[in-house]
Amino acid sequence: MKAHWTTLAGYNAWANERLYDAVASLPAGSFEQEGGAFFGSLRGTLNHLLVTDRIWMRRLTGEGEAPDRLDAVLFETFEPLRAARRAEDRRIIDWIERLSDDDLGGVFRYRRVTTPDVVEQPRADALAHLFNHQTHHRGQAHALVTRFGGREAGPVLDLLAFQRTIGAR
Repeated sequence: MKAHWTTLAGYNAWANERLYDAVASLPAGSFEQEGGAFFGSLRGTLNHLLVTDRIWMRRLTGEGEAPDRLDAVLFETFEPLRAARRAEDRRIIDWIERLSDDDLGGVFRYRRVTTPDVVEQPRADALAHLFNHQTHHRGQAHALVTRFGGREAGPVLDLLAFQRTIGAR
């Protein structure tokens, strides 16, 4: 079971790095430009992903910052956001590497951001959500990259492409 989550954590970091490389190559102003995505711009979308990862990691580990709004903009400019993204991806990978199968099979409790509800949930289900949520909004960001930079600007982000780069079978 742990190998599955280790692979997804590695994939997540790899896909984020490729996406951020693509964003860095876009014409000036593209990062801030309204694009019609759920969180508006690349800035809004990429900040949302960092915000939610910090929220989930706070819930899962009891450590770190946890913004109280899903639309919080933690970084107005690209390079500081990119540095924070890399650090958060490293944090996720390191945490998963420390977990045992018993940890992964456990249940935990947390309070939601949008309501005062307390939720009890299997840890593996929360991890599935964390990585699926990344993929969902990365897809929106990818659409903005191709909108602002053309089809050729969009990087390949398929899990299979990642698995081939690491020699997974």
